[in-house]
Amino acid sequence: MMKKFLIAVGGFAFWGAAALAQVQAPPRPAGAIPTAEPQAGFVKSVRGNVQLLSTAGAPRAANAGDALAAVDRIVTGPDSSASVVLRDDTTLVVGPSSRLDLKEFHFNATTHEGGVLVSLLRGSMRMITGLIGKTNPDAIRVETQTATIGIRGTDFIVQTDGQP
Repeated sequence: MMKKFLIAVGGFAFWGAAALAQVQAPPRPAGAIPTAEPQAGFVKSVRGNVQLLSTAGAPRAANAGDALAAVDRIVTGPDSSASVVLRDDTTLVVGPSSRLDLKEFHFNATTHEGGVLVSLLRGSMRMITGLIGKTNPDAIRVETQTATIGIRGTDFIVQTDGQP
């Protein structure tokens, strides 16, 4: 009975984080110079222990507003979650005890062409696709340990136990 209660409470917290992630990215300050290699997105909210790992493998604590590179790993601890908004307005909500790799992200803001490839190694993730998914759903891919998922919808949940 207690286990079902804890699962329900954890689920409500996970969906609460999803609701917080719906807020759009803050506008760029006037006069800001765009970088040559734009970031893939930013961390919208963090609850609990969340780490970002770069391709070099250097972990850093995630905080709201942190930039996310086109190739980064998000690791959440127990009772932790994070929401990320990508430049095309795709929203990723990573649940507790999860490991998610953003393996590829590219997006042209003028043509709305691009691609997203994420790999859910462990845990759960909710994805709400942005402009890339609306213009070219085939350009959104999610990998798990045993499958690659082609996305045809715009809002879905993936969960894996991390065991092949």
